[in-house]
Amino acid sequence: MIFILLLLAFVSLPDEVIVTSSVSKPSEIRKAMTAHDRAIHVKDGWIRDPYIIKGPDEFFYLTGTTQPSSLKESPKTKYNSGLGDSSLVGYELRAWKTKDFVNWVSLGVPYTLKDAIWYGANPEKFKNVPESQWRLWAPEFHFINNKLALIHTSPSPVAGANLSVASSTEPKAPWANPMGVKIAKRHDPSLFLDDDGTWWMIWGATSIAPLKSDLSDFAGKAVDIGPAGEMSKMGHEGCLIRKIHGKYVLFGTGWSTGKMRKGSYNLYYAVADKITGPYGERKFVGRFLGHGTPFQDNLGKWWCTAFFNGNIPPLSKEGIQSRDLSQNAQTINEQGVTMVPLDVKMIENELLIRAIDPDYSNPGPDEGQKF
Repeated sequence: MIFILLLLAFVSLPDEVIVTSSVSKPSEIRKAMTAHDRAIHVKDGWIRDPYIIKGPDEFFYLTGTTQPSSLKESPKTKYNSGLGDSSLVGYELRAWKTKDFVNWVSLGVPYTLKDAIWYGANPEKFKNVPESQWRLWAPEFHFINNKLALIHTSPSPVAGANLSVASSTEPKAPWANPMGVKIAKRHDPSLFLDDDGTWWMIWGATSIAPLKSDLSDFAGKAVDIGPAGEMSKMGHEGCLIRKIHGKYVLFGTGWSTGKMRKGSYNLYYAVADKITGPYGERKFVGRFLGHGTPFQDNLGKWWCTAFFNGNIPPLSKEGIQSRDLSQNAQTINEQGVTMVPLDVKMIENELLIRAIDPDYSNPGPDEGQKF
């Protein structure tokens, strides 16, 4: 009888749905997490730009660009690119949490564009554009002053970014929008906490600016940063900053060929001693890791999220290391969230970051930059 009551209680909670991977068995995920030597698919479901962060409750939180929660997955929806007129991206923020990367607890839809600043600031746009064309892109969770903060961009119905803050560390309404419309239009905004307690906003490829402690405005002028040498930009989107071994590390995303949606979607980095630079030359993190999240697990091992981004279904891994992908946007990542182990080390004061799995660790023949 007790078992039945517990089961009923579990079923009645929509935010306690467990989501797992149909590609990898739980034992395979656990083994890969321990070995830290190969990529592993950990979660099903259409997603772009998967962002993972550890919360104060010891859970790892995941969010990203997603399709509407009401949309049933089908062959048509599974490999939708999420771009252009055929995009099936919605205006909801969907989120999950996990402690073992095997079982993912759904947190439902704690936020939509109706909670953002532009819904009230520019209502005519929302009235004149069908809800099916509203888009919420590249959300990130951050924990600021014992509250959960959400930052994201949106191309429609208002082309603007948003910074929203919950009333606690849980992702749920009500949401405040401390910056208001001052956040303006900023592509793929991210946040970074410096050692002195200053929060910085990062956007584009790449601009940064410090924020006031109450997040109500910028505390200084924007500064443009980027790698030295021929590659003066990290790429074109998905930039973020991490502090690793005392160095500021700017990560950025670009297509291997340097041309939009041609080749593989890759992750790069540049290193500096100060957040404003100067940064060194652009270096290669990994193939097929574009707009991924570098993060550490509970043992301090570094991983990067990866996702499907291509114009055709995923390629076979056989022979992928020497295959030229320059004719189209192509990937080996299955739809959902893949985690790829990173080797992060300091050698003679040089910070080296590289994917470990050989299918991700080296540039392909279509790579425009020579490494």
